[in-house]
Amino acid sequence: MKLKKNVGTTDKIVRYVLSALLVIGGVLLLESNLVLSIVMFVFAVVLTITALVSFCGLYTLFGVSTCKLEEKK
Repeated sequence: MKLKKNVGTTDKIVRYVLSALLVIGGVLLLESNLVLSIVMFVFAVVLTITALVSFCGLYTLFGVSTCKLEEKK
């Protein structure tokens, strides 16, 4: 199954930055709020994976694409 790219370059950068911030926040909250830390780590992993594969399932559901036409190959 070939996934059609729908995450553009700027969107990828935003996802990587948010992922890093979530990991940092999760580490800082690790001792005080374990559940919130785990949720933050899970979101960070999802953001990183969607950035790496250039595909977001939610974008497909809503018909959104941040890719330029050349990037959709």
